[in-house]
Amino acid sequence: MANKVVRIILIIVLFIAFFEIGLFSSYTIVTAEAPNIQGLIDLQIDKITTFFNPETVNEALIKDPTPVNITNKKDVAMKLEELSKVDGVNVESMNISTRDDTSNKNLTVSIEALGYASPNSTSGQIVISQDPSYKIIAVGDATFRGNGLMVNPNSITITSVLKLY
Repeated sequence: MANKVVRIILIIVLFIAFFEIGLFSSYTIVTAEAPNIQGLIDLQIDKITTFFNPETVNEALIKDPTPVNITNKKDVAMKLEELSKVDGVNVESMNISTRDDTSNKNLTVSIEALGYASPNSTSGQIVISQDPSYKIIAVGDATFRGNGLMVNPNSITITSVLKLY
């Protein structure tokens, strides 16, 4: 009986050792630098302890975003247009969602919108397309005010601008 327990413990230790060696070698191959062994081990331990810590279980689990409606879509669209350097943003296609608890007064929202480029001119002819040229992804802070949820345009930061083909 004790022999089986020792074998199982030995197999677990060997599995962990091979996993760590593989992690360090793949880190070296990807970054072309020597790995920070203590930092990688600390990172793994932190991630594992978040799964067993009841206070941070909501941070460890990924939950679906909750769609929210905002009252100042035009202001947000103008700020997205300014920050992303596109010629227009479609207000009707704007999706605003949050992963925060919607009962809170302050929320961090994720904003997705379609952006348009300037009209293309081809051989002296102007072609105006109704198809969006860009997908804009941004984050911002929102608060509940008297008439509903409003995003602070000054808090908006662009995460990415993707070119659509």
